[in-house]
Amino acid sequence: MSGLSLDLDEDLASVLALTDRPAPEAARELIVTELYRRGTISSGRAAELLGMERFDFVRHASALGIPFFDMTEEEWETEVRTIEALTPSPPSSPTPAP
Repeated sequence: MSGLSLDLDEDLASVLALTDRPAPEAARELIVTELYRRGTISSGRAAELLGMERFDFVRHASALGIPFFDMTEEEWETEVRTIEALTPSPPSSPTPAP
């Protein structure tokens, strides 16, 4: 495993200290969540990089305001139509006799 060393100026280091976590850990989470937000990495890869389960990461990202589904309204409508087309209709129930 290779490593990377970053020099942070005093101002940025003090901001990272506000997270009440070690700066390298806070910086790693910020980098990974931003890469996920930009669509550079998947939720599974982000979870792997942060050492958590995928759905824990998805919940964590959601709490940070990063959506799991990022679709336009048109994309969403297309998905709904596709699901409706693939879902069988329930059998109609007979009308009860009077």
